[in-house]
Amino acid sequence: MKKITVFLFFIFTIFYCSGQDLRIDSLRAVILNSADDTIKVNALNQLSILFWESQPDLTIQHGRQARTLSDEINYRKGMAYALKNMGMGYYTKGNYVEVLESWKQSLAAFDSIGDMNGVSNILNNLGTIYTNQGDDAQAIGFYLRALQVAEEVGEKLRIASALLNIGNVYLNKTETHDKSLNYLLRGLKIMEDLDEQDAIGTASVNIGEIYFLRDDYDSALFYFEKSLSASQFDGSSNMPSALNNLGMVYSAREEYGKSERYHKEALEISRRFNDKLQEAQSLTGLGNAYKKQQKYREAVSIYREAESIAKEVGASKELKEVYEGISEAYAELRDYPSAFRYQTLLTEINLELYNAENDKKIERLQFSYEIEKKQDEIDLLAKTAEIEQLKTKRQRAISMGLGIIGFLILILAGGLFNRYKFIHRTNKIIEAEKDRSENLLLNILPSETAEELKQFGEAKARRYEMVSILFTDFKGFTAISANLSPEELVKEIHHCYKAFDDIMTRHGIEKIKTIGDAYMAAGGLPVPNETHARDMVRAAIEIREFMAHLKADRISRDEPFFEIRIGIHSGPVVAGIVGTKKFAYDIWGDTVNLASRMESNSEPGKINISETTYQLVKDQFLVTPRGNINVKGGGDKGMYFVGEEIRQMAEIGSKLMA
Repeated sequence: MKKITVFLFFIFTIFYCSGQDLRIDSLRAVILNSADDTIKVNALNQLSILFWESQPDLTIQHGRQARTLSDEINYRKGMAYALKNMGMGYYTKGNYVEVLESWKQSLAAFDSIGDMNGVSNILNNLGTIYTNQGDDAQAIGFYLRALQVAEEVGEKLRIASALLNIGNVYLNKTETHDKSLNYLLRGLKIMEDLDEQDAIGTASVNIGEIYFLRDDYDSALFYFEKSLSASQFDGSSNMPSALNNLGMVYSAREEYGKSERYHKEALEISRRFNDKLQEAQSLTGLGNAYKKQQKYREAVSIYREAESIAKEVGASKELKEVYEGISEAYAELRDYPSAFRYQTLLTEINLELYNAENDKKIERLQFSYEIEKKQDEIDLLAKTAEIEQLKTKRQRAISMGLGIIGFLILILAGGLFNRYKFIHRTNKIIEAEKDRSENLLLNILPSETAEELKQFGEAKARRYEMVSILFTDFKGFTAISANLSPEELVKEIHHCYKAFDDIMTRHGIEKIKTIGDAYMAAGGLPVPNETHARDMVRAAIEIREFMAHLKADRISRDEPFFEIRIGIHSGPVVAGIVGTKKFAYDIWGDTVNLASRMESNSEPGKINISETTYQLVKDQFLVTPRGNINVKGGGDKGMYFVGEEIRQMAEIGSKLMA
């Protein structure tokens, strides 16, 4: 089901001519005829880019030529791109040690000329190497540095790519899914603002998977449908994946008609694209749906078809699922010889997958070894005599100790194995506690503030020139709470605030705190953005709709209900951590006070916004002017009640006209 994509971005500057061959000929002519060495370097770098996917050796060759010439004329920018391009060639070839060496030198070159966009790009790309090698800790380190630099220069695409890459790494472990969701949602929001459909589709699939694993099928459907919409928008061949995910959710919900329809549609599209892997996955999903409905003969027929295609393309993971499903189906049909045969095949494929995983572990060890070897070579160039002497001593010691080592290995093997099990078990406990602590910290503080606190032991207060603040309050809270037991009251408040939290997360808004029946949130921090007012009003509309549904439900059951007042104001604030124990992230300033006044001057079931907020959203929402209203300690202030979003009203009108 997973569609984790590493977002690997390259900075290109290419001649745009009418065709690949023409571009190549033009660049070669520049290299041969230009008297300006700087122009030659740029042409070599552009020529290098053209071959990185199809002929990586040529990419490396032209990159080396550009590097040599850049060194001769001391052209640092050309050197940075030449090294980056060489790394791209090595990346295509899968030579990750050479990739790291090239990109680390490129990083230093970009840094030396103050090109922070290039620095962020290379940091992000270095993280992908460690992601591919399964070294999550190293990958996260590079992605966080890439994110920090991208935020400093305000490069939204690189901010989003770093956020999504961090989220994808945290997706690997169930215990870090909360972190993953936090980063993926933030990255998705930026990609939506940038209208990057492919990234929207991929991020939505990964978010949907988290909700599916949590049995939150409504949320999973929402994001899988978003992924499908993005795939349809750009005509992507990833549509079968999105359709199969939807089929899987409906199967889990026992809505088998819908499940079959989605899997069959995925099957049709995968055959149209001649995508054998997606075809096998579509058939497997369809077989699973038949098996759950106890249509065992139909399931066997579909599984057998999936088996044939999965074998053809060597899809071991798909074969595993097919063998598991078909053996169960045969067992239900009481065809025990066939069930046993496929159970045997399942055992064999599990062994094959186990061996493949071991091969990956060996590859990771080899990668680590090669990196260490490269470092040794660098040290060797710096201190040849010292290293040679050490080497000789080491060889002597090895020769003398071979017999002793062999004997000790036999004696200590059992003890070492037991110690390994103890360390492994202890490390798992430590890792679980560490993740628990980090998750708790992220529930208290924004992720950027939490990272700053962990790294430096403190987090500096920051001024934000424009954010939007929301306050909510329940009308008649004291009177209603008097008729509820303490347990019922806490349960009711928790139900509301949990829904509010989910709404805020969906819109990229930071919850600040709750005080009794008052709820406070802020948009546009800790990462500044230009959509904070629109995001906050949209969130407020969702809260209003949630409370209206809750009110209707409680009225139908003749139970007491809360009504909500909502107020929003936009302006400057200062934000930071207060105290040294029981950390609290808070915000201060007149903007906070005025936002609170907007709420107290609102009415039940309505959203009251200030003049400042109105000016930021007036083209996006229907509003009703209230005129100037005197607020305590603030004089007369213009206020407006918010209706519906103009876009939604247009959509409703279109449907009514249809």
